[in-house]
Amino acid sequence: MGTLALVLLILAIMFVAAGVTVVRQGYQYTIEYFGKFVAVAQPGFNFYIPFFYRVGRKINMMEQVVDIPGQEIITRDNAMVSVDGVVFFQVLDAARAAYEVSDLQFALLQLTTTNLRTVMGSMDLDETLSKRDEINARLLNVVDHATTAWGVKITRVEVKDIRPPQDIVNSMGRQMKAEREKRASILEAEGSRASEILRAEGQKQSQILEAEGRREAAFRDAEARERSAEAEAKATQMVSDAIASGNVQAINYFVAQKYVEAVSQFATSPNAKTILFPVEATQLIGTLGGIGALAKEALAGENPPPPPAPPAPRRPGPFDKA
Repeated sequence: MGTLALVLLILAIMFVAAGVTVVRQGYQYTIEYFGKFVAVAQPGFNFYIPFFYRVGRKINMMEQVVDIPGQEIITRDNAMVSVDGVVFFQVLDAARAAYEVSDLQFALLQLTTTNLRTVMGSMDLDETLSKRDEINARLLNVVDHATTAWGVKITRVEVKDIRPPQDIVNSMGRQMKAEREKRASILEAEGSRASEILRAEGQKQSQILEAEGRREAAFRDAEARERSAEAEAKATQMVSDAIASGNVQAINYFVAQKYVEAVSQFATSPNAKTILFPVEATQLIGTLGGIGALAKEALAGENPPPPPAPPAPRRPGPFDKA
């Protein structure tokens, strides 16, 4: 009896141990009853009757990565490029991921590769090189929608590298060099244009200042001529007044003035260095004397001479009567 009880105890322990299922964190197990899915074992301790229930699939519920190997893709403008990338996904429904698709990662790889060819094949080469964000977004939308039935959430799709052929790379290098030279030429032309504009502005300001200077000088010359004309008119008026008052010496003023002007013109003539002409010194001296007398009379009119002093008294002589 003791041996039978021990055997039964051992069998009971083995039975219980066979029904215990411990699930690690980050995983979920599917439980099958005679091959039919009935439940999902959560992380931790789980007990199911052995021989009737068993673990079907062990599903990784953490975010996973599928590497997309290099693919040769023809773009819309018939350029051959080599592309590779990665897909990040996470299983949200363990039962659907286990029983709706045979090989989840292989299916994701094929689905992503096919859509990558479709998306990039509808774009030009320049667009594929400059619009990676758009390619990633379109791939994410398409692949995530297709994998919803598998209980999978596509979190990110990233294109790692796009490698055009070497001849296209060389052409792009020459194009970039030409574009940079073009921009450099444009900047140089703009600099020259700005320099010419500044130079023209400077010349404009210089001409304005020069014109203002000429205007000021002309104004000063006109003012000087006006003052000279006023002085000449005053002198003429004084001479006219002197003639009207009977002083014939005033006529010599005009004669002497014209005489001096004529002599000065002979002296400044470029046609000859030595000039011989008769000049009567007495007439010239008389003319100048008339001018001097006229000037004295004019000054005497302005400043009259003081009255003569009275004669001194005479001393009486010896023969004068007392």
